[in-house]
Amino acid sequence: MNMFDLPRRFAAEALGTGLLVATVVGSGVMAETLTHDTALALLGNTLATGAMLVVLITILGPISGAHFNPAVSLVFCLNRSLPARDLPAYVLAQVAGGIAGTFAAHLMFGLPVLEVATKLRTGPTQWFSEGVATFGLVAVILAGLRFELKAVPWLVGLYITAAYWFTASTSFANPAVALARSLTNTFSGIRPLDLPGFIIAELLGALIALALMGWLLRPEIIQQPLKAEP
Repeated sequence: MNMFDLPRRFAAEALGTGLLVATVVGSGVMAETLTHDTALALLGNTLATGAMLVVLITILGPISGAHFNPAVSLVFCLNRSLPARDLPAYVLAQVAGGIAGTFAAHLMFGLPVLEVATKLRTGPTQWFSEGVATFGLVAVILAGLRFELKAVPWLVGLYITAAYWFTASTSFANPAVALARSLTNTFSGIRPLDLPGFIIAELLGALIALALMGWLLRPEIIQQPLKAEP
């Protein structure tokens, strides 16, 4: 049973999602400022995001579970690890924290606080990529919790670092982060018009992962044949 009350868990989810988004947006702005090489900019964005995830999950996981992601919270609600009554508060905290993180990144780099992204991210390949990215994220989390609890921060950070590069969408894998990134017209932005396709794909990927891993991680008792008595 979690020792922390809902207000503290709400604050942890908002803080964690906010710092995560500030890292995604801020490192993207920094990368664009330092280089015109898109691959190098993506690498800088990737390393900062993966590193921050390890830190945030390590320090905030004991408080709220460190979901920072409505799709993850939905999965934990469906498998009864998160009470259904707490799900709306978690999602609200994640969305509000993510938006605050975008605003904070803009303020740090002297950009207008509120922007609307114009970067096109749509189409079947992008949607499928988001489904795959979120499927993998949820699978890693569930298997990590089952077999290597202490390694989960590193598993998630390393998975997202890899998924930035093997998915065509650069692995948003998070409806709250996607929404927050629609409010920045920088390297990491996504047009608001493209959000529905991303969010639907992310939720579907998460649900498929829950179904598959629920079966995969449930050991079956193998009946041993009875030996005949001499």
